[in-house]
Amino acid sequence: MKSFPRSDRVGGHIQKVLSDLLQKDIKDPRLELVTITDVKLSNDLRKAYIYFTTSAPKNTERAMQGFKSAHGYVKRTLAHHLGLRYMPDIEFLYDESFDYASRIDNLLKAVKTDNEENYKPSEK
Repeated sequence: MKSFPRSDRVGGHIQKVLSDLLQKDIKDPRLELVTITDVKLSNDLRKAYIYFTTSAPKNTERAMQGFKSAHGYVKRTLAHHLGLRYMPDIEFLYDESFDYASRIDNLLKAVKTDNEENYKPSEK
């Protein structure tokens, strides 16, 4: 059985702690409808990329500003919960994969609709 690298285990723990933090402790209205989708850590655990998504893509810039203002608090709280020798530098990034998937889904629905309109079953 293949074991998970330490960076994956720590990333999962960061995601859990940060999700709890957003739900319970951070009261910034810019971060209300934000979901942490993934955390990627470098192999040496020095850099953490935290991916998030929002309920509406237009709220992305507001969420980035909210994370920027809460950066110090988030880093201190994570350091307390993680217990690592070095706290990774954290960077928040918008996860565009959901927008991309939604776009692909809309394109597939459009193709399906076009095919249904153009297809006329032959009568026997």
